Amino acid sequence: MHTEILVRAIPEARVKAVASPHLDRSWTRCLGIPVAATDSATVLGDPEIEAVVIATPSDRHCELIERAAAAGKHVFCEKPLAFEAGPIEAAHRAVLEAGVVLQVGFNRRSDPSLVDLVGAVRAGLVGDVQTIRITNRDPKAPPIDFVKRSGGLFFDFVIHDLDTARFLSGSEIVEVYAAGGVLIDDAIGEAGDIDTAVVSLRLANGALTIIDASRQAVYGYDQRFEVLGSAGSVAVDNLRPSARVVSTSGGVVGCTPYGGFVDRYRDAFIAELRAFVAAVAGDGAVVAGADDALAAVRAAAAARSSLAERRPVRVEAPTVTGAKGTSS
Repeated sequence: MHTEILVRAIPEARVKAVASPHLDRSWTRCLGIPVAATDSATVLGDPEIEAVVIATPSDRHCELIERAAAAGKHVFCEKPLAFEAGPIEAAHRAVLEAGVVLQVGFNRRSDPSLVDLVGAVRAGLVGDVQTIRITNRDPKAPPIDFVKRSGGLFFDFVIHDLDTARFLSGSEIVEVYAAGGVLIDDAIGEAGDIDTAVVSLRLANGALTIIDASRQAVYGYDQRFEVLGSAGSVAVDNLRPSARVVSTSGGVVGCTPYGGFVDRYRDAFIAELRAFVAAVAGDGAVVAGADDALAAVRAAAAARSSLAERRPVRVEAPTVTGAKGTSS
């Protein structure tokens, strides 16, 4: 997806190479990509390549960030950067020492509807933020093989919501209380994970957040956001491919929701990569950096502890330092 966006939607970038152990060479030929490899060393060792996009399994992210930084490459990396703070801090140090840009793939920060919502909050239209509600429901549970290597619901799935709470509020998460269970697929529980969760957050500014997360909503992809404040509320309802509504004597029927994140957030994926390319060119700032990645992972770790211990858990204070929006 990222490759096709870079080739087809961002003319400022030229894709020189793609590396994957499962590479489809006919696909790279169709996109006009000159170099196709099965080993990342081919990409990292090419002096003509200025920037890389890392979309591997999460447990390889920080290793590849450090290797890319050592090779002088700017980095866009999918979330989460890791499942604990240490590797993120090491990767961040490597990026700072190399003087390269690092952007993290929290795509919601580039979604037009959420950018508008945040703009309304920042403009003071809702007054002082009191509560935030976030609904995140996938249309279909992922394969069990993915569940086993995903890091778990909080690190793979809810991590988007944790970052969104920080993005919407402009405040840090200081306490997490998580409840969850296996209500969709017993195999997910057998793999050591949960598929349904409700997560409560307390923010540094005093505001409260409720996250409703589910691995399966049979009616389609469900993404909803609301910020309530002292002067009112602002919300983004679940977007659909069409606003059409048919009303007859038999009932009122609207379009079903998007079938998944690729379609729902396509504009966001394009915008975040456009921002990354601009940052590499020195024409802008990254949308999310290592500080955002670390804050989200610390909150996810607190949620995991809260679920296990059945109590609220304080979020460890961040330690990453650096210029936010440059190489952070």
